[in-house]
Amino acid sequence: MQKLLLFLSLLIFISSTGRAASHLAGTGEPPRLNGQWQGPLKVPGGTLTLIITIVPLSNGTYYAALDVPQQRISRMPVEVELKDDNLKLSIEQAGSRFEGKVLAGGDKLVGTWQQPGLKTDLTLERGTAPAAAQAAKKLRLTPPYRESEVTFYNPVAKIKLSGTLTIPSGEGPFAAVALVSDSGPQGRDSDVQGYRVFGILADYLTRHGVAVLRYDDRGVGKSGGDFSRATTADFVTDARAALAFLRDRPLIAPQQVGLLGHGEGGNVALLAAAEPLEAPNFVASLAAYGQPGRDVLRRQQGEIMRLIGADGAQVKAAQGLFDRLVETVRQTPNAAAARAKIITLLRSSNSALDEPMARARAVQLTSPWSRYFFDFDPASRLSLVRCPVLLLNGTADLQVAAGRNMSLLQKGLRQSGQPVQAHRLGGVNHLFQDDPAKWPIVAGERQAAFSPEGLSYLQTWLLERARLAKAPVPVTVRRPAPRPKTLTPMRPRTRRVTAAI
Repeated sequence: MQKLLLFLSLLIFISSTGRAASHLAGTGEPPRLNGQWQGPLKVPGGTLTLIITIVPLSNGTYYAALDVPQQRISRMPVEVELKDDNLKLSIEQAGSRFEGKVLAGGDKLVGTWQQPGLKTDLTLERGTAPAAAQAAKKLRLTPPYRESEVTFYNPVAKIKLSGTLTIPSGEGPFAAVALVSDSGPQGRDSDVQGYRVFGILADYLTRHGVAVLRYDDRGVGKSGGDFSRATTADFVTDARAALAFLRDRPLIAPQQVGLLGHGEGGNVALLAAAEPLEAPNFVASLAAYGQPGRDVLRRQQGEIMRLIGADGAQVKAAQGLFDRLVETVRQTPNAAAARAKIITLLRSSNSALDEPMARARAVQLTSPWSRYFFDFDPASRLSLVRCPVLLLNGTADLQVAAGRNMSLLQKGLRQSGQPVQAHRLGGVNHLFQDDPAKWPIVAGERQAAFSPEGLSYLQTWLLERARLAKAPVPVTVRRPAPRPKTLTPMRPRTRRVTAAI
């Protein structure tokens, strides 16, 4: 297992952001890739199942990410180059890449995976959700709450966003929460190979008395807009539009509408809570960053290099290159000029890196999101947060280290004077999954599940917000029996008579 972990660490070594750059080369119309592909990668000591998710964006490019369930790794960025049927998937700073063909109308990716010390054939086939997830979906009965498709408008971006609203049974009004997704373009359920993070949260919380709005990211699913040009600040305007929509619904208590964000979405929620007007009434932040953006990426790079056995000199050299790349972007406002400089830096440091991949990397590093994130300091506005906050993070989170990030968030939030609760969940990863050995068995196999401890913290904390707002308890929750009324004897009425004059 340790050998597999060390090998996988080479694959996930990144000094990029939480979202992948995608680049289409060539002039012809490329195959329309949209979905998940998976296949076995043979490594010394065993086999790893690689899952590559590819999402087409509205500007004609693709977003791609890597998942490795055995190692509890999720949404690691992958850079893409596609020309006709020729496909390259690369994590260039690790020297790892897949080169192959798109076959069977896009249902199969066949080629070679190359890694220092390893070169092997790899076939990735279009995947479906695991049998357990499919069985659970088929067995889904009509939920004991109201569910509807909704659309709301973001007046700042001038786009419409689409989602699903679930409201508890009963008369209301109810406390409500809008869910804000992690980095990368995601649909309303935040589906990762059948594990529907937001679908699970929406169902659980609505059953326990909290209305939930989950929506497709801009440029994804049924939502308008261009995801590739958006920054974290732009996503704040989407979240605020979701708040305004919920507060205008007849069954929602407008004074108790909050945000629940995951990963980058947790930072989006906190930024929205620091706005002077129309801030959320509460925020639940799951695995949000506490460090400045470029520090997060630099530290991540060093940790992974040390994990794979790099010495101090190698770590220093790699981080030096990273610092130069970031400073080049920050000091060069013109995108074309910045990309030319980045390509030169990358190819001079890695002669094996070809021009198209260097160009794709340069496009990603100079994207609006990257430019914003390099200078993003989560602590800078925490003192302005205007509502209670719940912080949750897993100790097995390889993307957002719980100790360092949560402590910084707590420190900044204390200056706001608002109530803050923070909990670290032992053995829980970035997707809030426990150790797979603890997952429930469905259709004969283990099905990924959200941490029960995490759900319990969310339920208790959110229902406390509802209690303070005097929101009603839903009919799906057992109410205490009413006390019998004590009968009071009726007093005889005295009739008042006025004498006539």
